Amino acid sequence: MAGRVGPSSPATSPQSAAFAPRPKPQQQDDRSGPEVHVHDAGFLDAFTEHLDRLHNLARGLTRSAQDAEDLVSETCVLALRGWRRCPPDDPAAWLATVCLNAARSSYRRQSVRPVEVQADDWLQTRVDDRADTARSALSAVQSARVREALAGLSTEQREAITLMDLGGYTAAQVAQILGAPRGTVLARVHRGRKVLARRLVDERADAW
Repeated sequence: MAGRVGPSSPATSPQSAAFAPRPKPQQQDDRSGPEVHVHDAGFLDAFTEHLDRLHNLARGLTRSAQDAEDLVSETCVLALRGWRRCPPDDPAAWLATVCLNAARSSYRRQSVRPVEVQADDWLQTRVDDRADTARSALSAVQSARVREALAGLSTEQREAITLMDLGGYTAAQVAQILGAPRGTVLARVHRGRKVLARRLVDERADAW
């Protein structure tokens, strides 16, 4: 006795397959323009907030206004890439680090190094009043004379002074940016200010 045959799915004929629904092709997004990342808004807020600081920092790390503008632009591009990967906890110090590293890379590309100055002999002279001269002169860092005076400092002194006196960063932040102990940073700033003051005072005396 033949067994019962249960219900089975109807066979699909070539004719019915032709009319079966087909998956819709994926639509191509033809919108053009730069890619927008989820963290971009936060980056723009932070970069705008610290833009004046970065301009001051760039002026102290370069020899001309155009070089400073180029450095700020390069800092923006590099910082945006890094921000998209991992937004920093301290944007102010992080942006300064990006700017400083970009300046160092520029030095290497152009094979330009600041003139190293032996400052130890000058440190024996009492120049307390000259330190005040240095501070006042730093407020006018746009001038070519002060740019040249900064460029004449050792690299360590110039970077520390630029970050602290021009960028307005604290000693702790500068230590973090430079990867140096806080005491070392303060010593570099102290010595650099005296050397800078001596140069500026000497130039003022020569002008008279």
